[in-house]
Amino acid sequence: MDRARIVFAWLDRRLIAVAMVGAVALALPRPAAAQLGSVVGGSKNTTPMDRNQPVAFTADNFEYDRTAGIVTASGHVEAWQNDHVLRADKITFDRNTNVAAATGNVVMVEPDGQVLFADYAELTQGMREGVLKDMRALLAENGKLAANGARRVDGKVNELTHAVYTTCDLCKTDPTKPPLWQIRALTATQDLENHQIEYRDATIDMLGVPVAFLPYLSHPDPSVRRASGFLVPSFGQSSHIGAFLATPYFWAIDPNQDVTITPEVTTGSGEELAAEYRRRFNNGVLHVEGATAIDQGKPQGYVFAKGTFNYDDTWRYGFNINRASSTDYLRDFRVQNYSSVLSSTGFIEGFGVGSYTKLDAIAYQGLATSITQSKLPYVLPRYEYSFFSEPDPLGGRLRFDTTDFNVIREQGTNTQRAGGSLDWQRPFSGDLGEQYKITLHADMAAYQATSLDQQPTYGNSGNVTTVRAQPTIAAEMRWPFMRDAGSMGTQILEPIVQVIGAPNAGSFFGRNIPNEDSMDFEFTDANLFSLNRFPGIDRFEGGLRANAGLHAAWTVGTTNIDTLIGQSYREHLDKSLPLKSGLDRHVSDVVARATITPATWFDLTTRTRVDPRNGNIGFAEAVGSAGVPLFRPSVGFLYSSTNPYFLFDQNPTSVLPTGYPASYFVPRDELTLGASTTYGKYKLAGYVRRDLTVSKLVGIGAHGTYEDECFIFDVNFSRRYTSIDNDHGSTTILFQITLKTVGQFGFHG
Repeated sequence: MDRARIVFAWLDRRLIAVAMVGAVALALPRPAAAQLGSVVGGSKNTTPMDRNQPVAFTADNFEYDRTAGIVTASGHVEAWQNDHVLRADKITFDRNTNVAAATGNVVMVEPDGQVLFADYAELTQGMREGVLKDMRALLAENGKLAANGARRVDGKVNELTHAVYTTCDLCKTDPTKPPLWQIRALTATQDLENHQIEYRDATIDMLGVPVAFLPYLSHPDPSVRRASGFLVPSFGQSSHIGAFLATPYFWAIDPNQDVTITPEVTTGSGEELAAEYRRRFNNGVLHVEGATAIDQGKPQGYVFAKGTFNYDDTWRYGFNINRASSTDYLRDFRVQNYSSVLSSTGFIEGFGVGSYTKLDAIAYQGLATSITQSKLPYVLPRYEYSFFSEPDPLGGRLRFDTTDFNVIREQGTNTQRAGGSLDWQRPFSGDLGEQYKITLHADMAAYQATSLDQQPTYGNSGNVTTVRAQPTIAAEMRWPFMRDAGSMGTQILEPIVQVIGAPNAGSFFGRNIPNEDSMDFEFTDANLFSLNRFPGIDRFEGGLRANAGLHAAWTVGTTNIDTLIGQSYREHLDKSLPLKSGLDRHVSDVVARATITPATWFDLTTRTRVDPRNGNIGFAEAVGSAGVPLFRPSVGFLYSSTNPYFLFDQNPTSVLPTGYPASYFVPRDELTLGASTTYGKYKLAGYVRRDLTVSKLVGIGAHGTYEDECFIFDVNFSRRYTSIDNDHGSTTILFQITLKTVGQFGFHG
């Protein structure tokens, strides 16, 4: 009976057969490969298997021995039930025992996409139970599982003998060659319901050579993203704690929360117990991590907790808590992104159409011995609001920003401020393509401060209550000229002129005006056309001044060159601007920037500030790389003739006659050189950083990686030469080996 389609159903141990023959049978094709492909690649089917569902067959030939009760299908046989698909050269079904035997190129496709291959299979109970000979399985994420024999129990468990698992591709020229890594086990269990693979008497081979023996080993099925169990241990070497070994345990509590517990032992310090908890709520997320350890002979620890929650579509609230016992402990136990100052905050924020508001409170913790905790501020609270309007009838847009805060210090100035900025801008175009912008701006603030004669303001009075405001008017004109040069690309030349008028601000040094948000000052091309080059509103520029610049750009295919050069001019000297800032004269330093990307093999961004009187460089920065993936060197350079960090660090009356601390005039001069290479599956990168001011190395490091379809090997080396809390530098070597879908060895730095 050729091309027959037979539908079988096992009901009360009876076989009902319906045969469609002749022209009707020939008109019914077998399922197309595309249809089967959709089964293999489809999403995981969690519908329970119904053993009473019919089993459908297609075959080239069909025979039925009524006397023996045996049905034989041969030639491209396919059978399917409950989204389970069975293919073979030949399938026989014994009606008396309800056993189906498949021989020749046996293939079983599971509803979750797993594909099993075997030389011979006996199945019963609607493919829920059976035995397979020389089984091979293709799992998710390129997983491969093989066994000499397999027994399926109730459709939930595959019991395997002499099992082998890997995610590595076999050698195309010699498939018998051992893969890069594999797990061999005397027996194994594949739990299809809980998606776990367990091995007993397991051996891990690398290139066919046994490197580890484990009496028991388990890992999640490759299709599973989260599953409880021990993670692969991490290990390494550090100059602070010696050799270390950590064995994490991951507990998937439920689909919405999990915790990772990691005990760690060291040879040069004490033991550490770390934990990380994560939970996702309907309206937000919570992430808490912390640890405790004996380090440097005393108990230490840290806790980092972060949560963000949505109240509704407009409001959101949350917190970010960071506390630790010392920076030494964070450094010794390789806590990522550790800092000598930690901040903790709680907040409520709202989002509107063109508006934003936020109320928060901030506390700082100093960890280094060079930081005095009593001088660090508490911000209790801070309020921010920003509004940006739609265009008004005049074509302008109004913006209002306010930042109000209460800053408290045990030692230092306590400041309460209510202040804000009001800004109205009206852009328009001229007949010749000029782009104009008129700006009306005002800053205003009310202060109440105590201990103003202490850091960071060092005023000449202890207590002060004051109000101040500054209006500013500005006009700006940009006139872009663009030229389409055909094969020479597009060229743009854009002169820019800006005129700003405001009352003279005078000097803020020794004045009774607190300074909390205007300490970080640097004049570069980035703020050439800013109305106030001080960040914040505690300090601002005044007087009549003009800024001029020339912007030029050239684009040809993938080649792009973008430059800007400019200068500032002022009618009245503004003594609020620091010495050597480039703005402390009637004519400022020249600032410039250039970004050059002629092709994918080269990129460079450089900016500088130069005194036009003598050519002295006040600021310079360069970041660039060149080459191809096989070899690409890079450079980073930073120079500044002053260090603004120390500008408000000491009382002006106790320092140089100029009122500036000597540390302010110590230049920053640092060079970083690096290189990277990518060759096939190998990547290597390294860097060296040097402080040119003191002619000493700051740090060196290297990172190497090998990665293929189944294996990752990472090695990191770093050496810090600078001293943190008198530790005289540190050296760390980290290794990481990843067997994809199984786990990682080493520390992921």
